[in-house]
Amino acid sequence: MKKNTSRNYFWYLFMAISVVVLSACQSSPPVDFSTQIKPILNNKCITCHGGVKKSGGFSLLFESEAFAKTESGIAAIIPGDASGSEMIKRLHEEDPELRMPYEKPKLTDEEIDLLTRWIDEGAHWGQHWAYSLPEKVEVPKINVEASFVSEDASGFVKNEIDHFILARLDEKKLQPNPSAEKNIIARRLALDIVGLPPSQELLNRFESGELSYEGLVDTLLNQQTYGEKWATWWLDLARYADSKGYEKDLARTIWRYRDWVIDAFNRDLPYDQFTIEQLAGDLLPEPSPDQLIATAFHRNTMNNDEGGTDDEEYRVATVIDRLNTTFEVWQSTTIGCVQCHSHPYDPFKHEEYYKLMAFFNNSRDEDTPGESPVLKFYTPEQQEKVYKVINWAKKYGDEQSAATYKNFLQFTEPVYKSHFFKEIKNGSYDDHASVVLWDKGNCIIENGYTNNASYVYLNYRSHYNGTKIIIREKDSKGTVLGEFTINKEKQNTTARFPIKKIDRQNDIYIEAHNTNSKKQANLMNLYWVSFIPDLQGKDQPGWNVINSNLMDALNWNTPTVPIMVENPDHMKRTTQVFDRGSWMSKTDTVEAGTPESLNAWNTDWPANRLGLAEWIVDKKNPLTARTLVNRVWHQIYGRGLVSTVEDIGSQSDAPSHPAMLDWLSLRFMNEHNWSVKKLIKEIVMSGTYQQSSESTPEMYEIDPENELYAHGPRIRLGAEQIRDQALAVSNLLSSKMNGPGVMPPQPDGVWQTVYSDAQWIESKGEDRYRRGIYTFLKRTSPYPSFLTFDAGSREVATIRRTVTNTPLQALVTLNDPVYLETAYHLAKNNYQPDDIDKSISQSYKKATFKEISPNRLQALKTLYDTSLTEFSKNTEASKLFLQFEEKPTAELSALTIVANAIMNLDEFLTKV
Repeated sequence: MKKNTSRNYFWYLFMAISVVVLSACQSSPPVDFSTQIKPILNNKCITCHGGVKKSGGFSLLFESEAFAKTESGIAAIIPGDASGSEMIKRLHEEDPELRMPYEKPKLTDEEIDLLTRWIDEGAHWGQHWAYSLPEKVEVPKINVEASFVSEDASGFVKNEIDHFILARLDEKKLQPNPSAEKNIIARRLALDIVGLPPSQELLNRFESGELSYEGLVDTLLNQQTYGEKWATWWLDLARYADSKGYEKDLARTIWRYRDWVIDAFNRDLPYDQFTIEQLAGDLLPEPSPDQLIATAFHRNTMNNDEGGTDDEEYRVATVIDRLNTTFEVWQSTTIGCVQCHSHPYDPFKHEEYYKLMAFFNNSRDEDTPGESPVLKFYTPEQQEKVYKVINWAKKYGDEQSAATYKNFLQFTEPVYKSHFFKEIKNGSYDDHASVVLWDKGNCIIENGYTNNASYVYLNYRSHYNGTKIIIREKDSKGTVLGEFTINKEKQNTTARFPIKKIDRQNDIYIEAHNTNSKKQANLMNLYWVSFIPDLQGKDQPGWNVINSNLMDALNWNTPTVPIMVENPDHMKRTTQVFDRGSWMSKTDTVEAGTPESLNAWNTDWPANRLGLAEWIVDKKNPLTARTLVNRVWHQIYGRGLVSTVEDIGSQSDAPSHPAMLDWLSLRFMNEHNWSVKKLIKEIVMSGTYQQSSESTPEMYEIDPENELYAHGPRIRLGAEQIRDQALAVSNLLSSKMNGPGVMPPQPDGVWQTVYSDAQWIESKGEDRYRRGIYTFLKRTSPYPSFLTFDAGSREVATIRRTVTNTPLQALVTLNDPVYLETAYHLAKNNYQPDDIDKSISQSYKKATFKEISPNRLQALKTLYDTSLTEFSKNTEASKLFLQFEEKPTAELSALTIVANAIMNLDEFLTKV
């Protein structure tokens, strides 16, 4: 019996210990690398042990580096053995010379414990949440009976988005707000979808029940103003401006790209195609003019026309900008620092940066003043002649010949630009524009290719008659390829001259002679040289007409827009790694490639910008859809599901609703087929969006940033929207779309233009009242009121506008001529001579979509009476105040003061 009793005792003791151990294990779930370990490493360790510095030969940036041997010959981390890992030993050291982090505060006990448990559990590296995308996300189910959320909230749920929101609200024991009133939600919705308040007719239909909420959403999405609103956001990302930037900051004609973006949003061009056309529209099979215009996305980069600058330096700067912008815009990735070293926090290696750069390094633009290549826009009559040349090339040649002549007539590429010429003798390079040759002047096109052509095309300006041009192979003693005479031309001319056919690459030597010229006199300015395959069919009837059409077309002065064009193979550039990011310190040669940490490369994709675009919109890319969804959400709510909308890497803020972000991203790609309109509709159809924006002290204490979305969005309108709304409520807003930028009123002396006589010439007629998206944007001198309300100058991509609140903003809306004029027309349109109270009430409702309260009416009536007294005393005051009105009255002047006050209220400047 004693033996059995003893055995039972040990059995029970064993079971009790097992239960304790099992309970301990269950109470301590495995340490998660992404959410628990990576933040500690990034914040406390990686500045000394990462992409920039690898103190002691130890790096925590990549898994392979973290477990590799250090300079001591042993690994600092031994998976499964924290006590034997040098990293953990150093964390416990008391000697400040040995303890890590070095010369920084000791880690907390909790942090050390997490790192210790992580290593003991096997030091599983894991992956940051943003670098993988789940195949499916389950929508949370709402159990009202077991939930803190009251049964009243059942009407809150309008779609699946609300399930995710309620799940988080329930965790924090918060109730969602009731729906906003119809007038408020109609204004909010219109401002979000079309950027303007709704028309009175549309509001009446919605309030009367004739138009459902979904009907209101669809109506707004189908308005052309939708494209204008959402294009404004995209133009920030595209760094669109009407000038080139840098010191000269001369005007640039690129507004057709802006119009393309507006149209693309209006026709709901799927986001994957929207991406491909902007990054690589020129590389699509037989690209349309619209697809070529789309590539101006990457011609929005700045161009430096200042004398003395190095064209290659600024061409490289442009390429770097394109790479950085592409990853910032489509991948929410701050990849710019990888130019100099591997990313300090995210898994992108230094060499990978230059593999990506290789995708962009073969475009034809080269920081020249003419901004070539530029797409030409012919008149219908001119276009007819161009079509005849192209059709001739196709009929008597082949598809390749037709494509060659089509491209040459559309955007005049490929050509050897003058800044490409070397060894200029008896001449000079003329300020980034042309090579100037004197008598016996010469220059060399290095490694040129004549394409086995029978003609050379020159774009030049000649200052003397009888100048002889000789073209040789290699040098001054080489085989003569062509010899011809040019005469004086008053303007730039493109001409064609016969040469000997050769089919090889070699240096091409060009020399000029004219004994009748003065010493060191400019015989000619040579802008570019080109060799294209011969146009076939010389022996066919009609050849002379076609040939004449070709040369005429090359000399027509047409409107243009800068576009992207790829180098032909014989002009392809080599891409090399820059040591520490310096373009002058080139090291290893690399081929185009994408980061290993993201989706795999499909070998069917071409190794150019088109392939890169395909890789970006591949559904296996974990960042593209997340980025777009997060930024659309930010546009609507004023904050993203990841609040750091510019970065969703390992240093980003954690998503407020990670499962919903993934669910929306998968749905955007797979259910909505990349439709931005459908994504916007889904968001605004949710009960979350339709909530009242009112908050309570209790709600603010728990969720000051509305991260949980317990109430509707309440954010200040953007710079363009504030002005557009003012024009709209005063019935001044023009509905005219597209075309060159306009110049509405701005204070005198804002523009201080150098190098040109460009002036801010105030637009007349309806152009004065067009939407902000059409306002001419000069990078060194942006429209002042937009700048004051946080719009940027667009030198680089603006991922998120910084929202400020300054006294200067109030001074703009109180005193800017635009806001005074709109206030006057708001007052005038609602003026009731016999009923001032009604005049004020109607102006208030027109501006805010709310009925005025008695207290507010009394305050504004007092303001009116005070102003009326002042204007009545001084008859000249009204004329000075309302300079745009021929016969201003004291009453209307006083009402304008009131209207101006209304248009400075939060209700007007804020979306609620």
